[in-house]
Amino acid sequence: MDMISYFDSPQNLYHRQYAAVRDFLYEKKSAHEVAQKYNYTKATIYSMARDFKKLLDGNKLDDYLFSKTRLGRPEKTSTIQAKDKIISLRKHYLSVEEIKENLDAQGEKVSETFIYNSIKSAGFARLPKRTKLVKTDIQSNIKIEAPTTEKLKGACESFNSSNVGVLCFLPLIKKYEIDQLIINSGYPETKTIPKINSILSFIALKLSNIKRYSKDDLWCMDRGLGLFAGLNVLPKTSWFSSYSHRITRDINISFLRAMHKLWQKKGLLEDTSNLDFTTVPYWGDNSHVENNWSGTRHKALASILAVIAQDQDSGIITYGDADVKHASESDVVVEFLDFYKANGVNNLKYLVFDSKFTTYQNLRKLDDSNTKFITIRRRGERIVSELEALPNSAWKQVRVMSGTGKNRSLKICDQKIFLRDYGKEVRQIAITGNGRIKPALIITNDLELAQTDIVRKYAKRWLVEKTISEQAHFFHFNKISSSMVIKVDFDLTMTILAYNLYRLLAKELPRYTHQTAEKIYEKFISNGGKIVIRENEIEVLLKKKRHLPSILSTMKSFTPCNIGWLNKKINVFAASYS
Repeated sequence: MDMISYFDSPQNLYHRQYAAVRDFLYEKKSAHEVAQKYNYTKATIYSMARDFKKLLDGNKLDDYLFSKTRLGRPEKTSTIQAKDKIISLRKHYLSVEEIKENLDAQGEKVSETFIYNSIKSAGFARLPKRTKLVKTDIQSNIKIEAPTTEKLKGACESFNSSNVGVLCFLPLIKKYEIDQLIINSGYPETKTIPKINSILSFIALKLSNIKRYSKDDLWCMDRGLGLFAGLNVLPKTSWFSSYSHRITRDINISFLRAMHKLWQKKGLLEDTSNLDFTTVPYWGDNSHVENNWSGTRHKALASILAVIAQDQDSGIITYGDADVKHASESDVVVEFLDFYKANGVNNLKYLVFDSKFTTYQNLRKLDDSNTKFITIRRRGERIVSELEALPNSAWKQVRVMSGTGKNRSLKICDQKIFLRDYGKEVRQIAITGNGRIKPALIITNDLELAQTDIVRKYAKRWLVEKTISEQAHFFHFNKISSSMVIKVDFDLTMTILAYNLYRLLAKELPRYTHQTAEKIYEKFISNGGKIVIRENEIEVLLKKKRHLPSILSTMKSFTPCNIGWLNKKINVFAASYS
């Protein structure tokens, strides 16, 4: 075909339309002549001219007469929508991994490579390194509609999560039969969320160190936490509040008794328990609460008084009550003894507490029930003067091993004294050389135990105060002013269970037995990764981390194991990326 024929007899549709409109409008040829030349009807020529003029005013001629070529496959509508969501999330300074987690929760199945390329093509720069606090502040300003919570279906899928490490507690829950403990408890449930899934939803937040502030709903998008509880995602804040208000003290105490029997059955409880009070500040209408002394704030304030009991050797918390009143405060020690004996097996021999925990009359009740106590006697000026007047021969130099394994040199004066309100003689061990100006006075009804053993037992009482500090800080037990309003006694019960799970995990980790829950979380649990759900198995792929070999070695002794509420086996592996 020569050049003249090409322009006079166009073969391409768009070329023919362009030539016909040009001849009619620009060359001023008649509609009849143009129609015959290009094999159109006159009506078509008029219609094409009309459309041309209309599109000319709207600047849309390219869409009418000329087609744009695009390499590759045509972009799907779903991909375009996913890109819009990616750009929107990136504008809130979320990383590729965080965007991936949010899209997984919304059912958008895109790869991290696709997210990265979408961000890069949109001109976004690389994010600077951010602290955990900065990440929390950024995420708190994002409002995303989370999917409706429902029981996890058996569909095969894979997704990312920043809380994959929490799934390492699942084999422990199975090994110690805690799942059966929850199933047999009196906690409420609904058709949508059974009791095992409900309680594990609370535990998931406790174990993962989720802050209980007003803008913390982003954890609803984390499918890893949802999987822990056997759900697609965790419920929203309002559900947690409404659920806790259906629970009575009787249900909590029944669960604590069952948990106590479980610890005894597993051989985790010895013969000594530490007891102490903790103050939970209350910032709302305080007309129904009493004023209690807060050691952390060094003042009395409107608060809720709670008590916890902890096994001195294993660190397991065996008892908790957040409904202590001033009128019955001194009787808590007797109530705990009744709680312990009600379980049938009573291997409790020693109770250790401070001087203000109970009265001398209740100490006598403990003595009458053949229970040994170790506590501190309050020092008056007369008592101090009498001790200072004692000759040097009355004091004995001893070396006592501290909790850290180091020996300390102390001076001890062991004698018997009569306490009027107690009604009989009691053993008093005065201790000096421990850094205090005045001597400390330990009193006990055990007349045979060695002096160094008594001092060591009381020194371990500080463990319960350390535990209370952990609960307030790491488990957010005293955040009752937050938007997630949880009944305090139920919150304490869930905190006890979560704390004990950390103690059980620490027990399985060589060289980390005495680490706090916060340290265990930072070293082993705070980790992201990928979760692959297959027909009969769940693979947990943990990202590379410094302490990853230790947790993998521990999990190897537990997995694969069948998780009842997931109806699948679980396996824990290392991912090939960090």
